[in-house]
Amino acid sequence: MKPRVVVDGVSWVGAIDWDRELFDALIPLPEGTTYNAYLVEGSEKTALVDTVDPRTAAELDAFLDGVDTLDYVVANHAEQDHAGQIGAVLDRYPDATLLCTPKCKGLLVDELHIEEARVQAVDDGETVSLGDRTLEFLHMPWVHWPETMTTYLREDNLLFSCDFFGSHLATSDLFVQDERMQYEPTKRYFAEIMMPFRSLIRKHLERLDDYEIDVICPSHGPLYDRPQLVTDWYREWSDESTQNLVLIPWISMHGSTRSMVNHLAGALIDRGVRVAPFDLAVADLGRIATELVDATTVVIATPAMMIGPHPKVAYATFVVNALRPKAKFATVVGSYGWANKVVETLTGMLTAFKPELLEPVLIKGAPREQDLASLDKLADAIAEKHREAGLL
Repeated sequence: MKPRVVVDGVSWVGAIDWDRELFDALIPLPEGTTYNAYLVEGSEKTALVDTVDPRTAAELDAFLDGVDTLDYVVANHAEQDHAGQIGAVLDRYPDATLLCTPKCKGLLVDELHIEEARVQAVDDGETVSLGDRTLEFLHMPWVHWPETMTTYLREDNLLFSCDFFGSHLATSDLFVQDERMQYEPTKRYFAEIMMPFRSLIRKHLERLDDYEIDVICPSHGPLYDRPQLVTDWYREWSDESTQNLVLIPWISMHGSTRSMVNHLAGALIDRGVRVAPFDLAVADLGRIATELVDATTVVIATPAMMIGPHPKVAYATFVVNALRPKAKFATVVGSYGWANKVVETLTGMLTAFKPELLEPVLIKGAPREQDLASLDKLADAIAEKHREAGLL
């Protein structure tokens, strides 16, 4: 494959990873991903913005076969899917200088053993001239690591946005073609890595309002030649508003908790509340994270295993807490055999977003009529909370 033209003098030289199934040994990739690197050619100097994951090193190497001289390598982020080939690129171009934030410099020296003398730390707002083109470096910490920055190409109004505005989507399209197709993987990506930092993201979005941007060039997924599409999505997802939605991550070993979830879901639907149940035995955590962007209430449903929650429920609860969702309310339902500490264990894990805890429904054995009535009462309480919030 040949380098792909973004604008005259700027080329995509990354890699498409069609069949990668898991990211960070955690995040499912149902649609693969891309590792986007960009070659910027000025009248006097040339820069490579980011590299690729080591598993696709051959693709970047092939693109660089046509590049005789490289003056700068820009590292917007230290994770290996961006920076994994920096060492190889610097070996290939011994006169090239690596540009990154001061915090990124430390990470690259420690993690990739980059020679410190090859690294030039750049300040927020600092510029580097390529002759007729100028790179401006905008520090954007916690999008989604503390050392992250974006790079703005002034003369062409291009923003190399790193993970900001990215999506895990392997596609042959260089630019977004179908907005409906792009929405879900972009929202999922936001949910999985950006949601905990949404207050900072709002500030970074405000800063970008001062820049004229014609094309957003993220590190994953297709590029946006209509930038407002994705910036509007991010403004919606990063605010603190929620929707009339109850997320129910659940698991059942012998059917009792399943019956409770089915009854509660039906009761909520009858009261005009949307529900999103996910069986944790088979559910994709990325889909759960996506629903968390909008959910007002989280109901965790589990049987007792020994006296604690099912391990998969405990794991999902840990992930939910780590994502710091906007949800305002939470509770626990489930079934136990002889004794349990399910509620104490699970609610004790919800320390990052601190929802208001509604009355739990824990029953012994299979649900009886009075237990179903308790679930109806819980549905009433949730519907009333949503009504008070103006969602119903």
